[in-house]
Amino acid sequence: MKLAKFIGSALVALSLSAPTFAQQSPGGQPDQVSQLAQMVDLSEEQQTEIRGILEEMQESIVELRQDARSLQEDLQSQIKPGYDESAIRDQAARLGEVTGEIAALSALMQAKVDAVFTQEQRDELDRRMKEMQQQMQQQRQMMQPQGQ
Repeated sequence: MKLAKFIGSALVALSLSAPTFAQQSPGGQPDQVSQLAQMVDLSEEQQTEIRGILEEMQESIVELRQDARSLQEDLQSQIKPGYDESAIRDQAARLGEVTGEIAALSALMQAKVDAVFTQEQRDELDRRMKEMQQQMQQQRQMMQPQGQ
């Protein structure tokens, strides 16, 4: 179950960073949903459902991320001599509300995607993610300077 949530997190991260996430990637490479489909044998119906979830939620999340970016810039502009503490606190509170909504929508997206998987698919995802985590850990260890 933790792994399915990890995959959901990966899907969220990918969907937030790439507006065309649910579509074909440049260069003819399969998109992330197609890669996931190959990994855990998603049916066409499951792929369509996951793409629909991502597309449905992505628009709101992208808009909120833009709002958060704008609020962060506004907050940064308040850092100056003669600052207005009330304005800083108001901006920070609004930024907190927006980032909280982003977190809620991201969690909802993860839950909706997780609900599409069968238990066997969750188990396979869990197994593969553990393998990937072990590989990443080994790579980090190899990259550390000797003697530390």
